[in-house]
Amino acid sequence: MTDRIVISIDAMGGDNAPDIIVEGVDAQARLDPTLRFLLFGDEVRINALLARLPAAKDASEVRHTPDVVGSGEKPGVALRSGRNSSMRLAINAVGDGEAHGIVSAGNTGALMAMAKFVLKTLPGIDRPAIATYFPTIRNTCVMLDLGANVDCNGANLVQFAVMGEVYARNVLGRENPSVGLLNVGSEDLKGNQAVRDAAQILQSTDLPIKFYGFVEGDDIGKGTVDVVVTDGFTGNVSLKTTEGMARLFGFYLREALTSTWRAKIGAWLAKPALMKFKDKVDPRRYNGAMFVGLNGICVKSHGSTDGLGFQNAIAVAVSLIRNNFNEGIKEDCAKLFALERARQESAVEAVATAT
Repeated sequence: MTDRIVISIDAMGGDNAPDIIVEGVDAQARLDPTLRFLLFGDEVRINALLARLPAAKDASEVRHTPDVVGSGEKPGVALRSGRNSSMRLAINAVGDGEAHGIVSAGNTGALMAMAKFVLKTLPGIDRPAIATYFPTIRNTCVMLDLGANVDCNGANLVQFAVMGEVYARNVLGRENPSVGLLNVGSEDLKGNQAVRDAAQILQSTDLPIKFYGFVEGDDIGKGTVDVVVTDGFTGNVSLKTTEGMARLFGFYLREALTSTWRAKIGAWLAKPALMKFKDKVDPRRYNGAMFVGLNGICVKSHGSTDGLGFQNAIAVAVSLIRNNFNEGIKEDCAKLFALERARQESAVEAVATAT
């Protein structure tokens, strides 16, 4: 590959593809003219859109693909039958070294299955996880896993903690990020065996991880820690609940501000502050979830986002590439496994000496 960053794009993934995909590419190309894009999908539709968007056209190469992975397609079926799909060929471009990363708004399960098959996992990582960041009272926090792994053991959660800590340092710029395990209480005896095992490992590790301990659901919004670690079942429920509550709050706010003529006048006077608030909590500005643990950069955009949201997903991929994100995970995981081997060898020696 050249020194210039190349992003592979699944142009047919998502609810409003390829329109919002190309819009997002154009917005990011205008923001960063050094980027190059490989767009996989229906070349007739994509080229028609590029004709109206000169920045995207100049930065892109279109590669026709006959097939598309459906939103409801099962991961196993997509993996077997989608070899010529826009999603699979976009991932292949990363695996073949033509692109530095891939961004897709398509079927999450299919994307994970294909990316894991093509790119493989990083050394020592058992399961990739889905990670993204949220706005909080303090700043932003990273949360993982958000749905890739429904059932996890303590070792999986420790690996998520390592990857989340690297994400916070390299992408969010936190010098010494704090890490917490999501639990039903802060006491040591609370929670299932997996979170208790993970806490014990993180408390005793020599890795330079600032382990806070257990955190609860309301700590996410408070910004109590920089990294929130949980299994995919709990993480996905938390994510969807947060998104639903944001929409509910927005609905009631609009209803209150348009209920009477006095409220409308008040809304007009407060418009600058309200626009600032809207921009702060706009989910499109936090769009782009990283599949951490893969031997390649793979970013999942929300399927129903617009051009601005997809642009932000591309920006996440670019940031991960420029910060050598995967190299940081490799280094920290190597340290973790070396420490674990040393601990096990020490335990064996202790038993042998005692007998």
